[in-house]
Amino acid sequence: MFDKVLIANRGEVALRIHRACREMGIKTVAVHSTADSDAMHVRLADQAVCIGPPPARDSYLNKAAVLSAATITNADAVHPGYGFLSENADFADMVAEHHMTFIGPEPEHIRRMGDKIAAREAAKEAGLPVVPGSEGALQDEGEALAMADEIGYPVLLKAASGGGGKGMKVVRGPNELASAYRTTRSEAEAAFGNPALYLEKYLEAPRHIEIQVMADNYGNVIHLGERDCSLQRKHQKVVEEGPSPALNADQRAAIGDLAREAAASLGYSSLGTMEFLYEDGKFYFIEMNTRLQVEHPVTEMISGVDLVREQIRLAAGAPLEYGQESVNLCGHAIECRINAENPHTFAPSPGRVTEYHAPGGLGVRVDSALYSGYRIPPTYDSMIAKLIVHGNGRNECLMRLRRALEEFVVEGVQTTIPLHMDLLTAPDFVNGVYDIHWLEKYVEAAQA
Repeated sequence: MFDKVLIANRGEVALRIHRACREMGIKTVAVHSTADSDAMHVRLADQAVCIGPPPARDSYLNKAAVLSAATITNADAVHPGYGFLSENADFADMVAEHHMTFIGPEPEHIRRMGDKIAAREAAKEAGLPVVPGSEGALQDEGEALAMADEIGYPVLLKAASGGGGKGMKVVRGPNELASAYRTTRSEAEAAFGNPALYLEKYLEAPRHIEIQVMADNYGNVIHLGERDCSLQRKHQKVVEEGPSPALNADQRAAIGDLAREAAASLGYSSLGTMEFLYEDGKFYFIEMNTRLQVEHPVTEMISGVDLVREQIRLAAGAPLEYGQESVNLCGHAIECRINAENPHTFAPSPGRVTEYHAPGGLGVRVDSALYSGYRIPPTYDSMIAKLIVHGNGRNECLMRLRRALEEFVVEGVQTTIPLHMDLLTAPDFVNGVYDIHWLEKYVEAAQA
């Protein structure tokens, strides 16, 4: 097992990784920008190294600075968390070249699944169903038009190296395609340094279902059920739950086994998440995330498995401790992402937290690095906390979520807690009948 792990991240995920390491008897090194010198994980880590000024490109995305911090502190592994360098195959290679372990999959898997076109081809080879679309990168507008005519409108243009909802545009007719092609290509070049696009059928009202898989270096793979991440705004997840209210037991078992078998055929190891769109009883693979997910606590609550601990064990070469038949999923869990934003306009609201009180009680978990007096910097993502609740069933979970949100106090900045409270009065959400477009329509109606 590792003696010391450098945590190449910030905020609640850095604190989450620190806690897992501490429980495993592993020392931690926190890296931080000058804006994060008073962050909670920096205070708690065994060692802390400042790696640059506030802009992420000069600190958390600065590979040389992160590796220098790991070298001078004699860390023997690097945990990237999520975001920043977590899906950067070049960084994973560099970690290995410096005789340290990257806590994640092999660089080849990061590289292959990080390219949407390559991932789509890998998924097809592994027997996963994919959304009808182009076989590879589009060569020009003419090919895009011919492909759209073949599969039928509406279609979705997507950046091959995209992520986070960037580099995507819906096209509803041939008269829109040329302009959309040029715009999306420019956005892809600016955001990802790669203008390549591909095209696929646009599904009108799908659910977003993802399967958590876990694999060791010896060919053993299990899945830990699904998470429903359909409540999204601008392609960013807002609420996640598991199991999905849209699936029955047979569907759940079938897609779980399919994802597990696909991961095995890919030779994958570490944690990973297979993401699907689900519509009219059919699943379509869209991508694989080769890292820890923001919403991993949902799976932890229903499975009882510490995913970060397992991720560290697997990176250290340990085998899975149990097989699929030993996985026991119990109850229901819901996660609300709490952002420092105006709950109506979603404008960022950085600043000093004057009062902070996290809810508690049976089945309530809060993952956050906030404390009273902490100043939320304007430089990074606005998510400041995750509220996760667990109940014996979905109805109990919803009641517990309402109670926990009522107890949650964050003063000094605006947060999206009121939005989550409002969702609990929406019949569609309460009844579990929503798709990936539902939340944006709900927000638009509330603002009208």
